[in-house]
Amino acid sequence: MAGLLGIGLSGILGHQAALNTTANNITNANTPGYSRQEVQFGAQTPQRTGAGSIGTGVNVENIRRLANEYLTQQIREDSSLEGEQRTLNNELSRLDNLLGGESTGLSTSLNNFFASLQNAAEDPTSLPQRQLVISEGEQVVKRFSALNEKFIQQRESVKTQMQQGAKDANALIASIADLNSAIAQSPGLAQGRMPNDLLDQRDEKLRQLSELVSIKVSPTDGAQVNVTLNNGQGLVTGNIAAQLGTRPSASDPLMLEFTLGTSGRVVNVDSQIDGGKLGGLRHFQQQALAPAFDELGRIAIALADTMNSQHQIGMDLEGELGGLFFKDFNSAALQASRVIPSGNNQSASNAQLAVEITDSSALAAGTWSLQFGATSSYQLTNDRTGEVVSGSLPAVGAEIIMPGFSIRLDSGTLTDGHSFQIQPTRNGAADIAMQVRREEDLAFAIPVRAEGRNGNSGTGAISQGTMLAVRNPDTNALLPAFTASGLAAAPTTVTFGEDALGGLTYTINSGGTDIVTDAPYVAGQNLFSEVTSDPSYQGFQFNVTGQPRVGDVFDIKFNANGVSDNRNAESLASFGTKNTLNNGSQSFAEGYAGLVENVGVQTRQSQLDLQAGKTLLEQSFNQREAVSGVNLDQEAGKLIQYQAAYNASAKVITVAQDLFNTLLQTFR
Repeated sequence: MAGLLGIGLSGILGHQAALNTTANNITNANTPGYSRQEVQFGAQTPQRTGAGSIGTGVNVENIRRLANEYLTQQIREDSSLEGEQRTLNNELSRLDNLLGGESTGLSTSLNNFFASLQNAAEDPTSLPQRQLVISEGEQVVKRFSALNEKFIQQRESVKTQMQQGAKDANALIASIADLNSAIAQSPGLAQGRMPNDLLDQRDEKLRQLSELVSIKVSPTDGAQVNVTLNNGQGLVTGNIAAQLGTRPSASDPLMLEFTLGTSGRVVNVDSQIDGGKLGGLRHFQQQALAPAFDELGRIAIALADTMNSQHQIGMDLEGELGGLFFKDFNSAALQASRVIPSGNNQSASNAQLAVEITDSSALAAGTWSLQFGATSSYQLTNDRTGEVVSGSLPAVGAEIIMPGFSIRLDSGTLTDGHSFQIQPTRNGAADIAMQVRREEDLAFAIPVRAEGRNGNSGTGAISQGTMLAVRNPDTNALLPAFTASGLAAAPTTVTFGEDALGGLTYTINSGGTDIVTDAPYVAGQNLFSEVTSDPSYQGFQFNVTGQPRVGDVFDIKFNANGVSDNRNAESLASFGTKNTLNNGSQSFAEGYAGLVENVGVQTRQSQLDLQAGKTLLEQSFNQREAVSGVNLDQEAGKLIQYQAAYNASAKVITVAQDLFNTLLQTFR
């Protein structure tokens, strides 16, 4: 009887464990990360008899956790991909909507500004039209400023998310380390009795961590795992947790970089953070937001440079030379602000560097890393392309000449190992501002005009001229032909004569001095040199067509009372469509459209990548659920199965009891 009772009892206990396990599966069907469990039965050691072995019941050998490590790792990888693309798409969409919006973008303001210039050119004496030009110019400045402020807001939002993401990651890292410790101390581990619920909790924490950053998980002794970044930097080693952190970037203090602290040592791991939310934020900060700052700044600088250059060679309503239209973008303070000392410099540097914009049409958006070595040698690296330029800055005043800008050593001495980030255009949109305030100060006329004398007998006709400059581009000093209020008092004349062979020649006299003597006449050919070092360079250009006769004279005069002259206004208005960016291949509108298009392409690509990431994650999740997920119908069937087995085992005990009672009755 004892054997029959033992067999029945083992069946009751075994199937009670199976029922409890099945019930646990059902109640955890919606628990994130839960893996289905099942009881593994094994026969007890049989009793040997002369007739053979007789079974003695059943043992619960193990409660197995149904999990596939490959599928679990695949979910972590796909979670990292989906988390990165979701974050990147959110930020890119926000930036794309800002730049492309009709009310938030720059296009409408630019179009209105140049349209106001065109309208003013049609009636250059109209003060209301002139006021409209100033108003629309201020709107362009406000739009640049507003976009820049929105960029700053998004930059600060990204920084806040990076800081919070690091804190969330640290909480998960600490939890994983604690779970490692608890798992290693779990009773029965040496006999293969795994703490299933703790393993599920750890896998779920690892999955959540992978949503923040891409990780690698390696099993180690005691059923623990080590967690590292993709390059091997340890996040969790056994029960030791590292600390992920953020700090201002050494190259650009306005951006953040990631650090990892362990055992009192903090290292820069910014380049190793990829995947997940943190990788998406880092990618957006470096590959989308910073280039948008640079490109918008480049357009602002080019607009200011182009408008200022043209406006300065015009004449205002009061007969004076035009001044700056927008504020000087090459002031000493702005030049100095374009150089950022690296936070990794071992000591403070007394070297004062400045970046001057020399040619906005050749200026590229971007940043450069400037590293100094021994004997004032340097390496200048384009951060985007990796292209390197090297040389030396031997003394104060020495320059590094680059397309569109130059880097100048203003004072101090260079230190071996020190580095700087060069940002020629980063703050251009924040720095642009209006200089012209009065309608009368708008220089819509050109300060020179020409006319033939009444006694001329030939058919020659002189053009009305174009302005080149009123200042020497090399020295920034007024050219001899000009004073602060217009042309110098000395007259300029073009007199035609003939050479010994009877060929027609011309002589140009300025202020009593011949600056061109007996030059051969070619109809339509420019009269003055356009080389700044040539004595005949006057800052303007004329040509004569037709056939002058010997003795014909043309006078080049100050454009007195030229209030109705609109030549400079038309030149200013032409910049609305004229190609002035990228070495004369893009207009301002096209340059801004290029920025919008670039962000739009990135946004569209991130949308496609996000859709792909979601699909892959869904597939991986479904594959895991097929192995580890709880199927309620299946579990319900098992409940019936185990309940029937439990009842049958109870029946065995009942039979054993009846047999025992019958046996007792035989002795009464």
